[in-house]
Amino acid sequence: MTEAKNYRQHFGRSGEDLAASFFVDKGFIIVDRNWRCRLGEIDLIVRNGDEWRFVEVKTRSSLVFGFPEESFTRRKREHLYRAIEVYANKQGIGPAQIHADVLAIIINDKAFDVRWYPDAE
Repeated sequence: MTEAKNYRQHFGRSGEDLAASFFVDKGFIIVDRNWRCRLGEIDLIVRNGDEWRFVEVKTRSSLVFGFPEESFTRRKREHLYRAIEVYANKQGIGPAQIHADVLAIIINDKAFDVRWYPDAE
């Protein structure tokens, strides 16, 4: 594995760890991380009672290439929704309980910023 790819994976994992902590602090339990099916991947699945949140985590170290949430493209959104549909059908989760969110995180040397976009479109 190349050093750059290894760094990106570690950096992405750091963002997902922050996202998990963010939701735990809000009273959610972590149900799954990096859940995959042939139609897509869900970075983080959290639940609070009957409320299920399927979260796409976008992490950046700077704004050179724009805000992290801007990389949640139509194509990525479609993959997320398809994966949610597969997961929800397998688990018997009703549509009224499902929320598809984006959590945008900027991490630099001294701090981090987290922005939550519930029910992101």
